[in-house]
Amino acid sequence: MSMSMDPPDADRRADLRDRLPGTVELLKQRHADQIAAADLNDYLNLDWLEWYGGSLRLTTTGSNVCRQGQMSARR
Repeated sequence: MSMSMDPPDADRRADLRDRLPGTVELLKQRHADQIAAADLNDYLNLDWLEWYGGSLRLTTTGSNVCRQGQMSARR
């Protein structure tokens, strides 16, 4: 599988940002297979997720993006 290294455009980033908390929940429940391959590719390219020991995990950047989204939703 080839992975694109082009960063997603602003609209795509906004969509990914909105869906990141749900993606994190899927990872916690060990349901990474339910995350679209294109989404995983973009999350990896954005450095929001990373491979670690054969598993995907949220990066510090991804954690910050989630936190910012939660703070915006509360306002």
